[in-house]
Amino acid sequence: MAVYFDHRVETPENSAEPSQLMWHSALSILAVASRNSTTGGNVNIYLQQGEHVESCHVERPHRPAMLCWHPIKPVLALGWENGEVLLLSHPSGDQNVLPSTHAARITLLEWSSSGSRLVTGDQSGDLAVWKVDARGRLQGNHQVKHAYNSLLTCCIFKPSSPGDDVKMLARASVSGDENALDMFSWKGAPLKMGPQEGLAFYVSTADGKVHSVDEHGKTSLLLSMNGAIKKMFYLETRESLTVITDTMMLSQYTLGPEGDAQEFQKVKLSSKSGQSVDIVWAQNGLVITATGEQLIRLWDLERNENYALSLDETLGFERGEMINCVSYCAGKEILAAGTSHGRIAMWKMAVHLDRSRGDTKAQWKLQTPTEIEGNVTQLQWGSSLNLLAANNSNTVVILHEHVMSAHCSQQVAAVQLTPTQLSITQFHTGLHLALQSEMHIKGVCVTKDSATVWSGKQVTVFEMSGAALHNKGSFPCDSHVVAVHGENLYTVEPNRVQIRTPQGTVKQLLTFSKAEGNPVLLSVCQSYLVVGTDTSHIRVFDLTRRDAKAHCNAKNLADLIPNLGALRSVKCNANGSQVSILITQVNGRPDQKVYFYDIEMDTVTHFDFFTGRPSSGISQPEDSERQQFQESELSGRCPVSHFWDESEPRLFVSETVPVSSETSSSGYWDTVDVSVVTLFCTQEHGLLLQDCYPKPAGLQALLALDVPYYYFSCKLLFRRGGLFQSEEVSATSAPANQSQPSRGSVALFPQMVSRRALRDFEGLETCDKSTRDAMLNFSFYLTVGHMDEAFKSIKLIKSKAVWENMARMCVKTRRLDVARVCLGNMGDARAAKALKEAEAEPEPEAHIAALAIQLGMLEDAEKLYKSCQRYDLLNNLYQAAGQCEKALEIAENHDRIHLRTTYYNYARYLESMGDKSLALANYEKSDTHRVDVPRMLQDDPLSLEIYVNRMKDKNLYKWWAQYLESQSEMDSALEFYESAQDYLSLVRVHCYMGNVEKACEIAIDTGDRAASYHLARHYEGHDDIKQAVHFYTRAQAYNNAIRLCKENGLDDQLMNLALLSNPEDMMEAACYYEEKGVHMDRAVSLYHKAGYVSKALEVAFATEQFAALQMVAEDLNESSDPALLARCSEFFIQHSQYKRAVELLIAAKKYPQALELCVNENLTITEELAEKMTATDSKDLSEEAHKELLEKIAECCVRQGNYHLASKKFTQAGNKLKAMRALLKSGDTERIVLFANVCRQKELFIMAANYLQSVDWKNPEILKTIIAFYTKGRAPHLLAGFYETRAQVEIDDYQSYAKALDALSEAVKCHSKVKNSDGQQEAKGAELQRKITLIKRFIHARRLKAEDGEEALNICEGLLQEPELDAAVRVGDVFGFLIDHHCQHGNFKAAYSKLEELQNVVPSQNIRYYVKPASLDAMHKHMGLTMHSGDHKNNEKEEDEVEEDLNVP
Repeated sequence: MAVYFDHRVETPENSAEPSQLMWHSALSILAVASRNSTTGGNVNIYLQQGEHVESCHVERPHRPAMLCWHPIKPVLALGWENGEVLLLSHPSGDQNVLPSTHAARITLLEWSSSGSRLVTGDQSGDLAVWKVDARGRLQGNHQVKHAYNSLLTCCIFKPSSPGDDVKMLARASVSGDENALDMFSWKGAPLKMGPQEGLAFYVSTADGKVHSVDEHGKTSLLLSMNGAIKKMFYLETRESLTVITDTMMLSQYTLGPEGDAQEFQKVKLSSKSGQSVDIVWAQNGLVITATGEQLIRLWDLERNENYALSLDETLGFERGEMINCVSYCAGKEILAAGTSHGRIAMWKMAVHLDRSRGDTKAQWKLQTPTEIEGNVTQLQWGSSLNLLAANNSNTVVILHEHVMSAHCSQQVAAVQLTPTQLSITQFHTGLHLALQSEMHIKGVCVTKDSATVWSGKQVTVFEMSGAALHNKGSFPCDSHVVAVHGENLYTVEPNRVQIRTPQGTVKQLLTFSKAEGNPVLLSVCQSYLVVGTDTSHIRVFDLTRRDAKAHCNAKNLADLIPNLGALRSVKCNANGSQVSILITQVNGRPDQKVYFYDIEMDTVTHFDFFTGRPSSGISQPEDSERQQFQESELSGRCPVSHFWDESEPRLFVSETVPVSSETSSSGYWDTVDVSVVTLFCTQEHGLLLQDCYPKPAGLQALLALDVPYYYFSCKLLFRRGGLFQSEEVSATSAPANQSQPSRGSVALFPQMVSRRALRDFEGLETCDKSTRDAMLNFSFYLTVGHMDEAFKSIKLIKSKAVWENMARMCVKTRRLDVARVCLGNMGDARAAKALKEAEAEPEPEAHIAALAIQLGMLEDAEKLYKSCQRYDLLNNLYQAAGQCEKALEIAENHDRIHLRTTYYNYARYLESMGDKSLALANYEKSDTHRVDVPRMLQDDPLSLEIYVNRMKDKNLYKWWAQYLESQSEMDSALEFYESAQDYLSLVRVHCYMGNVEKACEIAIDTGDRAASYHLARHYEGHDDIKQAVHFYTRAQAYNNAIRLCKENGLDDQLMNLALLSNPEDMMEAACYYEEKGVHMDRAVSLYHKAGYVSKALEVAFATEQFAALQMVAEDLNESSDPALLARCSEFFIQHSQYKRAVELLIAAKKYPQALELCVNENLTITEELAEKMTATDSKDLSEEAHKELLEKIAECCVRQGNYHLASKKFTQAGNKLKAMRALLKSGDTERIVLFANVCRQKELFIMAANYLQSVDWKNPEILKTIIAFYTKGRAPHLLAGFYETRAQVEIDDYQSYAKALDALSEAVKCHSKVKNSDGQQEAKGAELQRKITLIKRFIHARRLKAEDGEEALNICEGLLQEPELDAAVRVGDVFGFLIDHHCQHGNFKAAYSKLEELQNVVPSQNIRYYVKPASLDAMHKHMGLTMHSGDHKNNEKEEDEVEEDLNVP
């Protein structure tokens, strides 16, 4: 908790009323302007504690008008009412008067961002720009001067544009960008490495105009408004200008690159007329205004929202107290406001402004006020975040923030209330004292009998004697830290610690070497003093003797702790064996670890609160669940304070906060979760977590640990009339023998310390020392995991309270095994039973929660249920505890399966409490209102009727109608029955009242079965059988209708009703017909419909009901009786219904008979029928019989032309050869190829290849397949034959001797692969070779035709002499070649001679097959011959053959 020390400035004697004040932006120096109505005014400069700098005093016969500090240098610009402007340097006091430029009151002073330019302006509208060097000295006359002819009000410099990004330029240069390379080269302009100083600015006037002045001093009008401009702000994120006029009209303008301004928002700010307005511009576009009201208004330009913050009387503010001025500190995120009653209100932003926020107003938290005298008219935060200057019209007060001092030792605690007052509490005597000091207290240290305070310049020792405080001694001392042990005081100075008496006499010096550094930290525990130095050394001294003796050598912690920047705090335990250390890292941030230096072992260990684990190598209990719980509870935190128990050397406690808030001030910790962590620290077992719990509400900070208590400082509430303690801690903070002040009364001496028992000592605060030691040992061994030692330490304890406390401890430590022992010693059978029943739950946390509930630890049970996400059990807990609102919240968010049940239980609870209206609403939410609300309101019929009519619910209408019926109000009951659409009740009431026709009408119109049934019963009772049967039928009560038909002989209706009813009724009706001996076809049909097929067939055969028999047989299947199936099949055979007979034979599994019938009667065997005959189990037929059946079916399919099915069945029978033959008959080329590839048998490959030769094997795919199949079938002789056939086709059909030659060559190759070669094969090979030779000669002759015709003729003549030439080369082709050759060379006689030879050789063939028509025409033309009659005949024969071919279908 922080307080503000107020320092009044040391004003000179001739200073008058302060009018202005201004802090330097970088230095802790304050400028104050004062004015006097008679003598003029002066300006003075003060230091941070109000010390006046005498050399910096400026006085003039005129009043000071403006103040403005240089942004960097300690140079102050002063403007006076006569137009004079001077520069005052600190601390020399040098004054530099600017050349006379202004003749009117200075209204404008503004420095540029780096201080190289100063803008001055006066009341008449004259503006000047001055240049200042780096030392803050004026450079000649003004550079620019403009006259605007109106009072100048505001000036702001436009922020400079950022410099070029060097990284981006470097990347561009590497990628080859020439422009970027030029910017890096010496030829180009100098590279801008960062933002340059902006010299352009905007200036506003009282006539509502804003002018823009560029870097060269040229001015232009930017915008105009109505009214004088009061404030201007520049929002960099939007590059926009915000302008506020004296009428509180706020306008925002976007600034274009061409120097134009476009308005995009205009709003009217709220204000109080006739009051001065203070306007402050905060970061991120937040405008804050104080208009002399009890509130301040904030407008967030970024989020476009506004809200107000008001004063709170409960914190000490008074009714009618007005806010005059405001000031915002961006570094601390604190908004300060000065009031008319001399108070300074402060609001702190709970989250940083740059984080996402929901309700922004809710983030501002009002702090306790600071009071000064008078009417605060001006506030300003200093460059140091801890300084705030306030002007109360009489003087200037500098407020310096100081964290409240507090100390607790030996059951005596002291806490600072004000800068000069302490609250002291003696818990061992119950006394409460208030100490008033004459100096500002910066530190306090208490012992059992004394209280020592110091200010950094003075030390005073007070002795506590009873209820009085006596000044025991006071002496000057510059030590900033003091420690006390007995009658000795320990103070520090460079390189030594002084041991003094209470009067200041130095008794002993503890010197430190230069390497060890200067002592800066002192701490005493029992009889040991630990000293920390600014070089990170520590030394421990033993104080048990008259003189302090070194307990260990100086230790340089920098050698043991990495990344150590400085020591924050050092503490020693009770026996001097361990020293705990908090440090600051090299980067200035607090370390998240607590370090422990073992003096005897000379080692350093640590506990890391960021990970929630101690340093490696330290032993831990072998309980992974506890370790995970510890890490989850402690991770992500940072220690802020630490203490050792004053008597138990093993017990250590630390106060921790989340890592994100460790650098914040202590006041900020009010808004974060502060945890108090207790550890056991020993050499043998290392660091062990003993407890971790959140700091209770209403408590400020941890002060000490002294078993069985923690000691905390308390928060205070400031109200009118005094200070009040928080009600959350008032019941536990006072000593036992001190009475509590009544609620609402003023506490003249508020007690500032509260004691809270340790977890293990709750309920045992007053136990004796032996019990306390036993409990400590039990807790320690329980934490270690040594259960035997733990029980030994408490075996002599008989107190039930102690065992109950240990059971509570087991909830914290999650030790159910120990808890069972504790419950046994407590004799709490109910708790033991509840714990055993809870073990049925799968989550261990649920078991512990059940134990916590039995011990009354409901908060712990709540946390445990939440941690294991057993929201159903948590819901039950809340309901049992009467916390119905929480139960509903849990049910709505996490346990929706029990939401209605929760609403119902809550409604029952409210009903028991008499709150029927709220109970009614919850009954509705639980959807039980249709029953429970009438029950609840049955004693109030009027309210119930109103509720029923309002809800318009059918169930409620029905309930109310029944109620009215019970009251004999039949007409009203009928109305509500009709509204409820309860047709049964309508029919019932109408029948009761004798309105049978109306009841009949309702039953018919609505079709309601229940109403029809009731009406049928009514008719049956009145012997109207026909109507009864009719309405029984409408009600679908067919059994009753059938009963009446049988009893009354209504046989015709009986059949229809039986068919509509269930099988039992059908059976009864069939039996009725059979017994009666009439309508036997109906009996058969009913037996069949009822599922009694055998009975139906029996009756059908017995009574020869063949039509009915055929209908029944349609439902027979393989599950029917085989004998019955056979009998039916014979019946169908006799009546020539062979297809149906076959189906029945198959169902009877008589497959051979079925097949025989198909063959004999020529029934087509479909695939479905074939599958039925062959899809049998091995039990029905043997494997051989099954194969035989398949082959017979396949043969039958072949005879019927169903080759595909035949192939399938042959394949299933394993006879693939017959399957292929069937496929070959089908002519399905695709399936033939597929089947051959699947079966992969040589015979099948050959058969498929043979088949493929019969199709169009000119297709390349088929040709490849033929070759592949012959190859896979290992039949080279057949492949050779195929090639030979192919060659002959090429010759006969296409005269392609080249392709024929290729085919014959392949045939020769294949023929050579034949293994068993005999004489016939050799002859065949020779024949192929001869054919190849002849074809080659003919091909050669053709090629020589153009080159050497004579040689070609000789070759052809030679070929004609070869015997059996036509087997290789057609004779006609040779003659045709000779005739064509002779015709081309004009030798027509020779050509004609060859033509006659050709006709003699092939007299039966058409010569045009061999001779080109052109050659024939040329020959006839040149020789003058007519076509030979033989040719004509041949032509006619050819035409006849063509016609014959064309006529072939």
